[in-house]
Amino acid sequence: MLIDTHAHLDSPNFDEDRDSVIERARAAGVTTIINIGFNRDTIPTTLALAEKYDFIYAAVGFHPVDSIQVQPGDMEWLASLCSHEKVVAIGEIGLDYHWDTSPKDVQQHVFREQVQLAKSLKKPIVIHNRDAHEDVVKILKEEGAAEVGGVMHCFSGSWEIARQCLDMNFYISFGGPVTFKNARVPKEVLKRVPIERILIETDAPYLAPHPYRGKRNESSYVTLVAEAAAEMKGKTLEEISKITTENAKECFGIR
Repeated sequence: MLIDTHAHLDSPNFDEDRDSVIERARAAGVTTIINIGFNRDTIPTTLALAEKYDFIYAAVGFHPVDSIQVQPGDMEWLASLCSHEKVVAIGEIGLDYHWDTSPKDVQQHVFREQVQLAKSLKKPIVIHNRDAHEDVVKILKEEGAAEVGGVMHCFSGSWEIARQCLDMNFYISFGGPVTFKNARVPKEVLKRVPIERILIETDAPYLAPHPYRGKRNESSYVTLVAEAAAEMKGKTLEEISKITTENAKECFGIR
């Protein structure tokens, strides 16, 4: 039993063998996948995937790099989509100061709008944070995000940032980087995060774990993340799988 809490299986990277990728995930013990729609193009394809497979759920939102594309009426559109029975979260949303595609002030405005929307709909949020740790935490605090909580996706910050996120009712999610030999900080954070607040993910097709680093990632590889987490937490694979599965169900309201 494993839940991949963050994937992009609607990506064109899977156009040639999507069904086989999903079958491999099922064969590897992945019982549930949360697929993320993050802009005008991927939200509809994410919903289509969730409608096709009963074990795939959807999160919908505007990624920070696409913030500049958000138009009047888009928040209302997101709100209407959240009535869909397979939509379990708003995301991925947040800040990305690495890619210079959307101005910081625009990113922050769209981020705040989506946190407010999630609170009004009582949906958890999936946070994307790249090179923007302090601003992400600041906005989450100012907007009262603890009211809904959610997931710090593919967490890359320090323990101090993780601690503040835990205090705001967030789960900390780890992906392929915790399997990398040189990933000292994510490993240290994983060891310190309470086990009842850990989630695992792939971010497929990105960030493939060792030994597939640099290649296309897929949901079946979440097993490798679970194995790394089990070793670091002193648990068996079965124990970490059960715990992270229950954590994910609690976070996203899946039963």
